[in-house]
Amino acid sequence: MNPMTLALDIFRALADATRLRIVALLRSMELSVGELAQVLGQSQPRVSRHVKILVDAGLAERRKEGSWVFVALCRDAATAPVVAALDAWAKIESDHWAVADAARLTAVRADRASAAASWFEAHADQWDAIRSLHVAESQVEAAMQAALGDQPLGTLIDIGTGTGRMLELFGTRAAHALGIDRSSEMLRLARVKLAGRGNTELRQADLYALPMADGEADVAILHHVLHYAQQPGAAIGEAARVLAPGGRLLIVDFASHDREELRQRDAHVRLGFGDAQVEGWFANAGLRMARLDTLEGGELTVKLWLGRKTGDVHEKAKAA
Repeated sequence: MNPMTLALDIFRALADATRLRIVALLRSMELSVGELAQVLGQSQPRVSRHVKILVDAGLAERRKEGSWVFVALCRDAATAPVVAALDAWAKIESDHWAVADAARLTAVRADRASAAASWFEAHADQWDAIRSLHVAESQVEAAMQAALGDQPLGTLIDIGTGTGRMLELFGTRAAHALGIDRSSEMLRLARVKLAGRGNTELRQADLYALPMADGEADVAILHHVLHYAQQPGAAIGEAARVLAPGGRLLIVDFASHDREELRQRDAHVRLGFGDAQVEGWFANAGLRMARLDTLEGGELTVKLWLGRKTGDVHEKAKAA
């Protein structure tokens, strides 16, 4: 698009106080249309019209999750000058609307946190039943830290992010962190946990169709997700697709076991995996086994399989 045309579209979209307020709010966190309406004190249809104008101008994007529609600020060069200008103008004189909106946004965050707490209280027995079968999560997470090392993670994707724990754990070491999950309820819980993290975004998507281009990610994580997959090999292949050459896929899951009740009680599709089985899927996806860890101490053994994508690790940088 011609730079002048782009500038005109952006200035037209921002020539309204409500839309400027929406942009300011989206800088803090991704919000549903209903939450925006709550903060702005306006009807949802009216807010939706404002959002459409921002989306058409390339300043915002909408994502549907179940019956909810979430709005996020676009992450590209077009929004950077707008954000810089808003920051500069804010130093000249404070805006009473910004102060009021920030207070209402705090209330929205509190509502989310309350809903999350209620959901966990209702489902705590399910989580506790699973956790009691294997070693402590702290031990698993320490092993994951060791497997990924201390270096920056670049672009990270957490596949089946659930409540966002992996993004909470590793997101600060990533330039950009993306969590995907099919469950809109899980994503709402993750938003409570990750509110205010500017480098992190959440999307509703399927692990067999990740919302990333080929070679876009540097690290992918499948943390206790693969045993729910009908086609684990296809899930690994899709994770490998989005990895750049030299990129890493870390899978954390159970070793093969015979706890058949987990199929009925907790919807497990697979009763764990063998090392050779995972290594075969890695090979089919263009990954080589780089590390394998075994964590015993419970009725279920936890395994960590780290695969590295074959190819020139510098290809991504050369292409850019």
